[in-house]
Amino acid sequence: MESKPPTPILVCDHQGRGLAAGFAALEADSWRVETTSSVVASVARAGLVQPAVLVLDPLVEGGRAELEAVIGPLEDEDQPAVLVLFDPARPEPALAARAALGIENFDVLARGASPEEMRLRIEQLLTARARQVELAELRHRALHDDGTGLLRPRAFQARLVEHFGAAQRHKLDLALVLIDLDRFGTVNKTFDHVVGDRILARVGEAVRVALRAEDVAGRIGGDEFAVVLPYTKKIQAAHVSLRLLQEIRAVSGRFDGAPRPIKVSTSLGFETFDGADLADIETLRSHAEIALRAAKRSGGDRGIYYRSLGER
Repeated sequence: MESKPPTPILVCDHQGRGLAAGFAALEADSWRVETTSSVVASVARAGLVQPAVLVLDPLVEGGRAELEAVIGPLEDEDQPAVLVLFDPARPEPALAARAALGIENFDVLARGASPEEMRLRIEQLLTARARQVELAELRHRALHDDGTGLLRPRAFQARLVEHFGAAQRHKLDLALVLIDLDRFGTVNKTFDHVVGDRILARVGEAVRVALRAEDVAGRIGGDEFAVVLPYTKKIQAAHVSLRLLQEIRAVSGRFDGAPRPIKVSTSLGFETFDGADLADIETLRSHAEIALRAAKRSGGDRGIYYRSLGER
């Protein structure tokens, strides 16, 4: 059985009290302890080490600014649990930093605490962080489709409602793109369904590649996908739609289990909303569906903007 790598613990000894020696006794087979002695060094090492627990002996009591500097640049999923040392006579600044920063896994410990107490606090933080990571993974799996990594239908609809409401309230632009793979049923009839699953997985990746960070994508049916493009006018929506067509077309090629290359393409329909020119979200969606059907009737492998169809 492959052993797990040791858990990284970063000790930020900004006060220069010689914490490294004390933490050497805490290091075990399951922990890897590193010590830094300045804010600059701590920022650099936190990005490289991605510690599970960060222990801070701050220059300024409470350590709020130092914590913001050290863990602020880290991605949300890389945020460590935090243990701040404080002057036993002045616990208030550390507690205020905890409240201000909103760090979920946060604890404080008086300077001069025993190694046993230090170890206990770190173990408690590690346990709480592991539980938090597990819950985050469960939430992600509940919201995201296993095959493509995109949002499930109900989660996508919730985001669409959220973005449509914001666009309506603040008169913001928005676009909805509906995507349906061309002749995908033939693929499933000709090859094993595992081949179809592999195609869908690659299409999901292609959709993510084509989008911006603020865009929202979901798998809403077997081979049907949808994308919300916030703050997007019709010209920008057309550019994104073209990019989606190109990225999905590029999925074509060989797939394990298929004796010959498979051509992959899609039909796409989109509609825009300027915050006031559509009555409701159902109208937005029905217009995108009409445009999608028109793309299908035209032979597929193309995108159509609803308003280019004229009056319906």
